[in-house]
Amino acid sequence: MTSIAKPVVAHPRLKTNALGLTLRDYEGGMSTLCAGCGHDSVTAAIVQATWELAIEPHRAAKMSGIGCSSKTTAYFLKQSHGFNSVHGRMPSVASGAAAANRSLSVIGISGDGDSLSIGLGQLSHAIRRNVNMLYIIENNGVYGLTKGQFSASADIGSKLKKGEVNEQPPIDPVLLALSVGATFVGRSFSGDKQQLVPIIKAAISHRGLALIDVISPCVTFNNHEGSTKSYKYTRDHDVEAVEADYIPVCEPIEITGLTGGSGAAGNGHAGNGHAGNGQAHTAEASSLRVVQLHDGGTVRLRSTEPGYDPTDRASAYQHISACQRRGEIATGLLFVDESSRSMHDVLKTTSTPLVDLTHDDLCPGTAALDKLMTRFR
Repeated sequence: MTSIAKPVVAHPRLKTNALGLTLRDYEGGMSTLCAGCGHDSVTAAIVQATWELAIEPHRAAKMSGIGCSSKTTAYFLKQSHGFNSVHGRMPSVASGAAAANRSLSVIGISGDGDSLSIGLGQLSHAIRRNVNMLYIIENNGVYGLTKGQFSASADIGSKLKKGEVNEQPPIDPVLLALSVGATFVGRSFSGDKQQLVPIIKAAISHRGLALIDVISPCVTFNNHEGSTKSYKYTRDHDVEAVEADYIPVCEPIEITGLTGGSGAAGNGHAGNGHAGNGQAHTAEASSLRVVQLHDGGTVRLRSTEPGYDPTDRASAYQHISACQRRGEIATGLLFVDESSRSMHDVLKTTSTPLVDLTHDDLCPGTAALDKLMTRFR
């Protein structure tokens, strides 16, 4: 996918991550989307999250389909792998990449048209298989590339810029994901980077498919009075279910050689602006849920809605549905389950990337093939 290259210039005092890379190293080409497009804010959040996680760019794979959302992958991680698939087929390509090389961080970017219309079956089966990937839906309620027709996520009563009113019920990707067994479900707003970045970090670290529905207003066709996917409507109707934060695995800082005082040594977790031992303060304990991820990191979830449990699928579904009936948009990390099996667990795929397997591994000989074939006779 072509884009406008950014000049390779970085200030010498830019902060670096654990790999010694700056934020500029995680950017891509210059955006050719409309000025003010919510998708560019999503790009900025992805850049921030992957930089803070210190992901090696060459160990990431960016996947997309067709639509305005498909251009997003050109704007981050310029040194990573990438594939722009046909309309609605991104999940299949992403599944293949994840199956062939489990060391890759697979990031799929799609839109409400790409995923909820022609790609609906693809999305559902990727969720069912629990493919190891981050799946972001940039949701603006319209087909921006074809002059702003309603998409499958447009709410009943929502108006187009030219005045047409939508009469069709929407498909809610969050409720869909919960109903078909997703193990990580979140929703955020492109204009809320403070909420979106930690959700993306937790999603990348999750083992399995992590779906994030991002309300990302289309400034050209769907940001007017009467649109339920506009900046104003989303800001006015946002109801945060939980506050989420991701604490990465970090080496402890050992303070030794103290003179005077008590002589005690302290330690903590350092990295990306977080410090401390990850334990909740006593006053917070009743409202704080700490979920251990498979990579050793933790997600801290603090309910802002009374009684909301982000580890209870039924509770999450009921809460999101209730918000929808009231015309509200439930945001935050809405559900997470770290006890399920991913696609690799189910299929027992090799831990070695296929590209690194030797000829003897791939071609074990006639005797091994004959033994295998007897199972299918």
